[in-house]
Amino acid sequence: MQQISLEALLPVDFDPASCKLHCAVFNGESYPIDVLANDPDEWQGWNSWRAGKNDFNRQFIFSLAQDRHDVTLWLFGGIWEVVGRRPQPHARSYDVVPRDDLMGSFVRRLYVRLPLAGRQRRRNLESCLDQMTVSSILEEAFVGDPFPGHDRINHTLADLTVIVSQQRPDWRIALEHMKGVYVIHDQMTGARYVGSAYGDTGIWQRWSTYAQTLHGNNVGLQDLLDEKGADYFRANMKFALLEFWSMRTDDTHVLERESYWKDVLHARSLGHNKN
Repeated sequence: MQQISLEALLPVDFDPASCKLHCAVFNGESYPIDVLANDPDEWQGWNSWRAGKNDFNRQFIFSLAQDRHDVTLWLFGGIWEVVGRRPQPHARSYDVVPRDDLMGSFVRRLYVRLPLAGRQRRRNLESCLDQMTVSSILEEAFVGDPFPGHDRINHTLADLTVIVSQQRPDWRIALEHMKGVYVIHDQMTGARYVGSAYGDTGIWQRWSTYAQTLHGNNVGLQDLLDEKGADYFRANMKFALLEFWSMRTDDTHVLERESYWKDVLHARSLGHNKN
């Protein structure tokens, strides 16, 4: 199938040489595609950020947010006009306004394919146009990855923090009235922590505590956090559900299953559980 060049969608009178390309990637805490989908003010902030150099030195910014699952796939985040600049680095030193008259109907709907080489994420648009193709156009604006199902959760703490901060209704509804046993894997070492949600605390509330504290008030995880730091935790601690039940389930059963999984996964001897 013949690919459609992104250039074919640009307005006829739009000069690519007046535009900088901004390819936003994971910053250690947030995925840009989640920010674009759910926090327009913060997304504007991402496009206002000045690093060490004056990268946004043209009239416009063509913004893209990297997909979570495919590093060559980018969601269109709008064309911004730079109406003011300040010299302060590592700050929101650009004043930008969205130009909805320039491809505004494609914001959060247009997926662009761009296999971007190198580490530079702010480039002259015309230098990349021949590599940029239309991957797809969504019928509705993207609002975030949907809840995958209780048996298909495999998300980092960074993912979970975004989901909780945005109070994603599909996740919250699916988890807030469920008890369960979960595992947290350290993706670098393979060490595990097994925990549970029981009593009046559903899985959503229990995991919200991790999003807020990172360690969930667990001694073993607190020690690891002190050793490795917050960035390591957000990127490498990954959550999954082992078992889940309705809130009517007896707490004794939940705790018995938690102990079982601690034994099976060697979470005490080789992991981060202290009891």
